[in-house]
Amino acid sequence: MATLKDRFGRPLQDLRISVIDRCNFRCTYCMPREVFGKDHVFMPKDELLSFEEIERLATIFSELGVKKIRLTGGEPLLRRDLPILINKLSRISGIEDLALTTNASLLTKMADDLKEAGLNRVNVSLDALDPALFQSITDSSATSRQILNGIDEAKKVGLGIKVNMVLKKGMNEEEIIPMAKYFKDKGITLRFIEFMDVGKSNGWDYSQVISKHEILEMLGNHFKLEAVEPEYIGEVAKKYRYVGTNTKIGIISSVSEPFCSSCTRARIAADGMMYNCLFAEKGIDFKAKLRSGQTKAEIKSAITNIWQQRNDRYSTERTQQTAKQKNKIEMSYIGG
Repeated sequence: MATLKDRFGRPLQDLRISVIDRCNFRCTYCMPREVFGKDHVFMPKDELLSFEEIERLATIFSELGVKKIRLTGGEPLLRRDLPILINKLSRISGIEDLALTTNASLLTKMADDLKEAGLNRVNVSLDALDPALFQSITDSSATSRQILNGIDEAKKVGLGIKVNMVLKKGMNEEEIIPMAKYFKDKGITLRFIEFMDVGKSNGWDYSQVISKHEILEMLGNHFKLEAVEPEYIGEVAKKYRYVGTNTKIGIISSVSEPFCSSCTRARIAADGMMYNCLFAEKGIDFKAKLRSGQTKAEIKSAITNIWQQRNDRYSTERTQQTAKQKNKIEMSYIGG
């Protein structure tokens, strides 16, 4: 099978699937409560793709070259009976890696079932260890200890783990070193993510970005690091190793050093809309295609045509003006 490529020669290799648009946190940079309050209308159950529909789409994507699937949300662990879906996806031929991005608030009680169902690894979102700061950022009653317990349980049952920390000036820069020390001692990869202008509700501004250069400078005052070569095409994080250990950190520098040129990811939102970019304005409705009885060949042809016409490279072209004016889909809807 020939590799499916877009207009810039980028292969289709990764698929992000959002399974739900709801979340039990109200992180200020993602789902601020003033936008996603008690009156916010989330998708009813019949608008969400069923597990069978997700499995069908994922199978078609695998036949087109996708090797990795990551489940996202919202908070995916809020989707009822999620291990059933994971088991279905784990059985698809050609899928080499099945991962899940989570805030880990429910991970302690679900880690074993997720592993047993066939999940390979989790990416845990955690922006602070300090209890008060954690609750301020997440605008929730959950505790950072609850998240750390979830990480410990995931490690205990044999799931691979990466921790993702979004950095924003004035929010959590004082947590960079404590987080690095904690996860270095745990032997867990910590990835620092530059604050991005995903969606329209997080009040993004260039002045709030802590750049890759600044992050490395802060870390360099406390640790000796050495650069690590990428493991595969499209790897988003620039990786470094603590000298004398096998433990790594990563920096996802979508703002200061965009990686659009090597992006291999397609996205399916919880209602079946396909997007070619995290910063997209519009998508293609695959739920309608599935529910109208289109054949596998028809759906495969549609995906092929969409990817071959893909020319997204938003982060490379971003300016302060376009960041404010572009009508981007919210991250909680499209999946991180």
